Amino acid sequence: MLRFLKAREWNVSKAHKMLVDSLNWRIQNEIDSVLERPIPVDLYRSIRGSQLIGLSGYTKEGLPVFGIGVGQSTYDKASVHYYVQSHIQINEYRDRIILPMLTKKYGRPITTCIKVLDMTGLKLSAMSQMKMLSSISTVDDLNYPEKSETYYIVNVPYIFSACWKVVKPLLQERTKKKVKVLSGCGRDELLQIMDYSSLPHFCRREGSGSSKHSSADVDDCFSPDHPFHKELYGHTTEESSHKELLKMGSLHVSIPDPDPNDAKIVEVIEAEFHKMGGQNGSTNGHKV
Repeated sequence: MLRFLKAREWNVSKAHKMLVDSLNWRIQNEIDSVLERPIPVDLYRSIRGSQLIGLSGYTKEGLPVFGIGVGQSTYDKASVHYYVQSHIQINEYRDRIILPMLTKKYGRPITTCIKVLDMTGLKLSAMSQMKMLSSISTVDDLNYPEKSETYYIVNVPYIFSACWKVVKPLLQERTKKKVKVLSGCGRDELLQIMDYSSLPHFCRREGSGSSKHSSADVDDCFSPDHPFHKELYGHTTEESSHKELLKMGSLHVSIPDPDPNDAKIVEVIEAEFHKMGGQNGSTNGHKV
């Protein structure tokens, strides 16, 4: 309840509605059984190569560190339903398995995580992915509020800086305090809160270039061969084996209507992209 109260600025009636809506969403979309529905393995590997996210390690205080390849996620290897299903499975595995395990290990509640967002490769053409990103963001905002302690933004190109200038004033003060834009790959700043072994691979050296993975690189948190993704997929497969019928295939999750403030932010970002596209004459592969 505390998370929902924070998300609605301590307005009890709004927090109550948000919580009830979220519980109904979980029931209607059978979210409690999402970890019993493994995605077909070949498709899962394709999703991992086009929806770049993974658990790279833990902070010195025990919080999970998730790396996200924002700039190079293409979302072009599967339907929107599979991408949303995969994202929800990661959320549920974090909340049901990882956070309780850490809480037990450290003897105190650990309920949030750190996210490091890699903007390497961000282009104007990313505007075509806004609908997908907005859907995933809406699912998180309305059903998994206040699960991220801090967002660290690294490898920032001009296009992000330009959008950030117009978006930042629209954010709630609580949200603005969570976002930290770091210089370069952010290695030095991040090493203050985590060990080198927990750094996402794209933060381990300056000029690391691409956050795209090699499928054989188990140090790459995006790779389907990374221990986190192998454990998650193994868990869903094991859970499904307890059922009489193996549930393979996409889970068609309904996407809630976004909060009006969030919808406004998406409109502002799209408008900024259009403006920059007009200034540069073409968005075809142009990195600004």
